[in-house]
Amino acid sequence: MRLVWSNMPDYYEYTRMIPVLLEFDLFGVPIRIYSYGLMMALGFLSAGYVIWLDCKRRGIDAEYASTIIFWAALGGIAGSRIYHVIDNWRIYADDPGSIVWSSAGFVWYGGLIGGLTAVYLVSRYYKVPFGVTADMCGPALAIGQAIGRLGCQLSGDGDWGLPSTLPWAMAYRNAIVGWNSDTVLKVDESGRLVSAFFPGVRVHPAPIYETLLYLGVFWILWRMRTKLKGPGRVLCLYFLLAGAARFAVEFVRVNPRVFYGLSEAQLIAIAMMVIGGLAFFYLGAQTHELGAKARARA
Repeated sequence: MRLVWSNMPDYYEYTRMIPVLLEFDLFGVPIRIYSYGLMMALGFLSAGYVIWLDCKRRGIDAEYASTIIFWAALGGIAGSRIYHVIDNWRIYADDPGSIVWSSAGFVWYGGLIGGLTAVYLVSRYYKVPFGVTADMCGPALAIGQAIGRLGCQLSGDGDWGLPSTLPWAMAYRNAIVGWNSDTVLKVDESGRLVSAFFPGVRVHPAPIYETLLYLGVFWILWRMRTKLKGPGRVLCLYFLLAGAARFAVEFVRVNPRVFYGLSEAQLIAIAMMVIGGLAFFYLGAQTHELGAKARARA
């Protein structure tokens, strides 16, 4: 077994990424540990721990937490892939084989739909109310996103933002997708993406922005999980806050504008906020009404 550390950035090149954390040969087989994969795994583990803590508080078998994470991970990966294929069908129609074999193209919103669908089925199987399960998943989703975006930052997977001259703007010189005229982009007057690459260009570290915002979302949800009355309201609050976070970050992210200066992700974020907000207040009113009827009967 021969252990070889991947190229690490010198201190004066702090803006370089580390897409490959570790690589080694194991009995002649090359093994690579990617920063994105590691942070994704840590995100799932952290989410699982958060759900486990809530299961313990609610008196639910801890096995339920690991089951949720396992199936949510599978459903999330499948959903994110399906969403990407549908959204880019013209590309995949020319090469259907890439739908299965390509390692690119995983979309968060598709993963959210797929993951929640899997969680719903698991809750039905274990006969745990979906509203209760959903509330346990709200903070878990936020902490998972926060850690997952660190993987985007470390690997330089192209999720960085638009060119910037702010003091904390950075260059992703060792990005796994490359740092060139094809990946450093800006939005033109028509809302389309065009090249913005030039020597010394720096961009918004959008993954860091998202990590900080989702940590804030997690903090709010974690504090509110024992205060909100009515099952399902914590997840509704997650939709509202996470949608607002993504809507804000999209203004500096590299995505084409498709409707009145807004990106597709922003339109979905608006839908998340509207659905989450309306459901939050509806479930709150319903819980209040049920409580009032119970007090009247007493």
